[in-house]
Amino acid sequence: MDVILMKDVDDLGRMGETVKVARGYARNYLVPQGMAVLASDGNRSLVQEHMKLEAKRDELRKTTAEKLAAQLGELSCTITVQAGEDDRLFGSVTARDIAEALQGENVELDRRQIVLDEPIKQLGVYSVPVRLHSEVEITAKVWVVKS
Repeated sequence: MDVILMKDVDDLGRMGETVKVARGYARNYLVPQGMAVLASDGNRSLVQEHMKLEAKRDELRKTTAEKLAAQLGELSCTITVQAGEDDRLFGSVTARDIAEALQGENVELDRRQIVLDEPIKQLGVYSVPVRLHSEVEITAKVWVVKS
């Protein structure tokens, strides 16, 4: 069954692409979730209009993210944790912990914006990327110190 994607779908395609999927996948998941519409001439024009509106919204989000990045400049926070010998943490520092520490510095960020490949498990200074938009990224310096 051919469908036109209304949103980017991982491992399937990007918005506006026509893809061939199983009938059940389209009928039971993609169409009810609003991720796709059936491929027809009428729906193609609908998708084109949707893509124009989404491009305007994305440009507005990008401009807002760039302004926020300019305001924030270089982020820095200190996280105090318990550590044992050889500077290994008893737990770990996650994106949620970093977001809470930045909130203490009056910076409102969602934990999903903090790009942390794996939790921090050692004391030290880390440069952690913060993705405000898919094209706008800043760096936060995270100091993990012993309490």
